[in-house]
Amino acid sequence: MSPKAQKHHQFIVVNADLCTGCETCESVCSFVHDGEFNPINTRIHRIRIEPILNVALACQKCEDAPCIRSCPEKALEHGPDASIVVDEDKCNGCGFCVRACDFGVMSLHLRTQKALVCDLCENMKEEFIDPEVGKKEPQCIAVCPKEAISLKNVVQIGEETRIDAAKRLFSDMLDETK
Repeated sequence: MSPKAQKHHQFIVVNADLCTGCETCESVCSFVHDGEFNPINTRIHRIRIEPILNVALACQKCEDAPCIRSCPEKALEHGPDASIVVDEDKCNGCGFCVRACDFGVMSLHLRTQKALVCDLCENMKEEFIDPEVGKKEPQCIAVCPKEAISLKNVVQIGEETRIDAAKRLFSDMLDETK
């Protein structure tokens, strides 16, 4: 089995049933990267579809990423963990990546006009690392008041999806055993 086949990349997953749209994830994201609370410069994006849906989305780490393909400056590439990495020296702020993203999670930094994408807090400022944890970790997960945000890989998501499907398929039988 090849090393690529053995490694499953992780990405941010938000449980829409738990998310209240409080915007805490957006605020903490901008703070740990820029030192200021400014949800415009976030790498996770809250979506509110009134009156019933609140959810947040972050980079889905597409294998054949449209944002990478669309960049005329070749400022985007896949990192070692499948994340999208922005070379700020090459990025000219053209916004092609923003328009190309199928999930709408790419944006441009308000001040620098450089591409922003979730990096699982790899580029967070060192001073914001929790001394008890001792390493960089996605802060949106750490501070979500409803514990709606998690870091999962495709194997975990597949398993959860199969369990949910089985519960739906066999709900009558499960109810009878109670």
